[in-house]
Amino acid sequence: MRREPERLQDILDAIVAIERYASLGRQAFDEQELMQVWVIHHLQIIGEAASSLSGDLMNQYSEVPWAQIIAFRNVVVHEYFRVSLNLVWAIVQNNLPPLKATVEKMLQELGEA
Repeated sequence: MRREPERLQDILDAIVAIERYASLGRQAFDEQELMQVWVIHHLQIIGEAASSLSGDLMNQYSEVPWAQIIAFRNVVVHEYFRVSLNLVWAIVQNNLPPLKATVEKMLQELGEA
């Protein structure tokens, strides 16, 4: 089983991967199915990694909506056709920047950054 710092690094790596393509903008996201799949896949990775974190660590960083992150992963995996591209883009624009900052802080505090 992977250690928590490794899972946090998985989250950070997935965010960076999403940022690479999100920087192309909303129009590119709407027009390119491959980009949509790429972003959704990496959101799934974020949710999977988050689900492996301990409750203690999640409680320590309760400002992060861990339950929502994990729930979205479950929707992506089990109810893929319910995924709204508008919601995906909103997550990328609004939720990933603060998550990235918190995960970077977590890694630094765990001595892994």
